[in-house]
Amino acid sequence: MDGSRCETSETLRNKCAACYRQFNKMEHLVEHMRISYHSNHEPKCGICQKHCRSFESLREHLIGPLPKAECERIFRERGCRFCLTILNSHHARQVHKERCQYSRGSNGLLSQMASLRIKDELRTDNSKTKVVSLSCKMVGGGTDGTMDLCARVCLIDEHEKIIFQTYIKPLIPVTNYRYDTTGIRQEFLRDAMPLRQAQRKIQELLCNGEPMQQIRSRGGKAQILVGHGLDYELKCLEVDYPSILIRDTATYPPLMKTSKLRNSLKYLTKAYLGYDIQTGIQEPYEDCVAALRLYTRVRSQAHIAEGYHPMASDPQNRNTFASMRQSELERMTPQKMLELSRSDYYCWCLDSKQRG
Repeated sequence: MDGSRCETSETLRNKCAACYRQFNKMEHLVEHMRISYHSNHEPKCGICQKHCRSFESLREHLIGPLPKAECERIFRERGCRFCLTILNSHHARQVHKERCQYSRGSNGLLSQMASLRIKDELRTDNSKTKVVSLSCKMVGGGTDGTMDLCARVCLIDEHEKIIFQTYIKPLIPVTNYRYDTTGIRQEFLRDAMPLRQAQRKIQELLCNGEPMQQIRSRGGKAQILVGHGLDYELKCLEVDYPSILIRDTATYPPLMKTSKLRNSLKYLTKAYLGYDIQTGIQEPYEDCVAALRLYTRVRSQAHIAEGYHPMASDPQNRNTFASMRQSELERMTPQKMLELSRSDYYCWCLDSKQRG
């Protein structure tokens, strides 16, 4: 009897306080904590409080092929399948769903107007904007038409209003207009804006009057740039922008697959916003809106404030966990180690605090 209690106590001591993974020895738990980067910013089950690396792994925990039975039961009764929040009652879930699930709504009309070039090169006052969403559409170049060339770009503000949109004339000849998905025809690019001119306008909108070389922090005039696959789109546009201000829904860890591969914007929009995009000819405005809404949803999460900087790589955190002696860590409880652990990515919830 006493041996059983002792074994149970030892088992609990070697259990990760975040992901609940069990280890045979304390030293193995310590090694796990050194490389897992658990933190308050991870997606978390609203029932058992288990930390998950991504929203997809949280979804699998709740309603996947092998879910935790009790969590699955409660989630099916009171859980939101879009934001994965647990509500107080079935009725509360129904009310919540009406607010949580997006629809294409009036954006379809704006998108159609944009495709007719009615909104082409529109500029609005963005002096108070803090977030800009960008999307491009590519045509093909080269002998086989597989080289991506940016032929259309759209930027919207945080209120989903178009601040800049134009067709772009690539620097080399187009050999495949990819009309079935882009809707772009040869005549649309004949008198289109040259790439260099589009670059200057985009840079001007993003920097918002702040010199590029002076962009150092998240609190300046320069805009937060939101999008999906921005690394590649900025490369095709030949536009440089500081990574500290880029919010990419393709590479943000909580929005990636459990295999750490990228999810498509189409999948993320259906799974977490509740509506379909890219069902025919793909409008850059629609992609801008979807990426912005995903960003806004993730940013609105209420996470516990931390006394230290949130990332393990920040100087203030280098001696709180990663560099501590093994023997010292092994004397700690799993909960204490979790309190010291820091994330290896910048959580978007901090944008609302730092730029609010």
